Amino acid sequence: MKTDIEIAREADIRPIEAIASKIGVDEKYLEKYGKFKAKVNLSLIKENLKDRKSGKLILVTAISPTPAGEGKTTTSVGLVDGLCHIGKKAMICLREPSLGPCFGMKGGAAGGGLAQVIPMTDINLHFTGDFHAIGAAHNLLSALIDNHIHWDNQLDIDPRRITWKRVVDMNDRSLRDITCGLGGTTNGIPRQSGFDITVASEIMAVFCLASDLDDLKKRIGNIVIGYTRSNEPVRAKQLKADGAITALLQDAFQPNLVQTLENNPAFVHGGPFANIAHGCNSVIATKTALKLADYVVTEAGFGADLGAEKFFDIKCRKSGLKPDAVVLVATTKALKMHGGIKKDDLGAENVDAVTKGCKNLAKHVENIQKFGVPVVIAINDFVTDTEKEHAAIIDFCNSISIECRISSHWEKGGAGAAGLAEEVVKIADANLAKFKTLYEDKLPLWEKTKYVAQTIYGAADIIADKKVRNQFQKLEDDGFGDYPICMAKTQYSFSTDPLLMGAPTGHDVPIREVRLSAGAEFIVVVCGEVMTMPGLPRIPAAENIDVDDDGLIQGLF
Repeated sequence: MKTDIEIAREADIRPIEAIASKIGVDEKYLEKYGKFKAKVNLSLIKENLKDRKSGKLILVTAISPTPAGEGKTTTSVGLVDGLCHIGKKAMICLREPSLGPCFGMKGGAAGGGLAQVIPMTDINLHFTGDFHAIGAAHNLLSALIDNHIHWDNQLDIDPRRITWKRVVDMNDRSLRDITCGLGGTTNGIPRQSGFDITVASEIMAVFCLASDLDDLKKRIGNIVIGYTRSNEPVRAKQLKADGAITALLQDAFQPNLVQTLENNPAFVHGGPFANIAHGCNSVIATKTALKLADYVVTEAGFGADLGAEKFFDIKCRKSGLKPDAVVLVATTKALKMHGGIKKDDLGAENVDAVTKGCKNLAKHVENIQKFGVPVVIAINDFVTDTEKEHAAIIDFCNSISIECRISSHWEKGGAGAAGLAEEVVKIADANLAKFKTLYEDKLPLWEKTKYVAQTIYGAADIIADKKVRNQFQKLEDDGFGDYPICMAKTQYSFSTDPLLMGAPTGHDVPIREVRLSAGAEFIVVVCGEVMTMPGLPRIPAAENIDVDDDGLIQGLF
């Protein structure tokens, strides 16, 4: 069997202007990055798209991830190819991969098998430079903060209360906590700080939630970087940083157009993680796609308890987007792990374990239904699956009155996802969705956090020490109480224990830290041991990546 990268290299890749023409985008609106990728100029929206009717929005999410894999991105790509295969005008909106997991544990993130977005190597590495622009914009603000303190500190910023860190798009645990400004008076004021990974940056969140350049600049200006000695918030616009940062992001803010293996259009733009950020591609890409296609498939990171909840409660709340259907991805292997089977034993047929693991699937279905959006289950078909295992999943879905379709997109591309595509069209066109967010803006921050933990995670309660409780109260007092919550939590479990699989209930969710994202307009609640700067594993994926004698990159997948 060919590897993903071999399949991608042998693909019949088309010039990007040919892909643009499929969705009615004239070449004059393209800013090309070589032959096969381009940015779509924002003037297209102003000149041609404002009065167009929007298409149907389909969210793809998944059960709680396991080492066995769920294939959410692969299913998203397969679904859009399936929609085009049955004659629908469709496109996909995905996040850009981060270099951290590419060189860490996960490897590349552009789909797999016959359901990929291409050029795969470009997308997984530097692509169009968006992440570099976001990192530079974030660190410009960091530099301006330290420079302001060095030169007189007219805003009276308290160096002990600066909340704005620096970022780098790489897993590097040694940078989590640092001391900067050492080396004497010419090198600034010594203070304690740290690094986050770029995908956890508030600049990334702002970038992905802004509706246009004016909104982007406004949100950047509203970022709170720390507090004065009298404990008053200090915003980026007080440092006159908003204009320069917007200038750094102006080109990056334009959506990136690429294609699937079957030459269907794809926007790949923005990339916040779902376990430590809000986990969705950019609003500007999604809204543009909805004006260009009749069906738009988008993805929210990790399991539905993280990615889908934040898609609904943050992205949709802030943008006015209303999804028409949800596809919940599951695999037999992942369900067997949730049913108690170890990774090394997943190859053997085990119908009982699949059935037991469906409790995880059922909890995610229950959660999605709380947002008023109809859901269909997609069994991401592996060649090692058995008919009895598939039948067990289908029987379980029938028992809870949910439609289920087997999708063989990895092996067969769009043709293998045609059945899933037909079911999605049926549900979306029936206009069954009555979308609503999980909680009201006016609910206090502590109560919002508790409600998410109890309602989505099945927790008994949330717990925090007095310092963290005071942070919640301080945010309320400063006027940020109406903001939604962005939970930073392990993706592997409904609890904060990554080893607690299935659908645990009655656990407590410990709150370690609370962070204000005033530009993105949400509150990050850090739970358990989750880190906003990951570390590399014992054997990082980087050890297997190389360039061969022909200049081809090997080992990215």
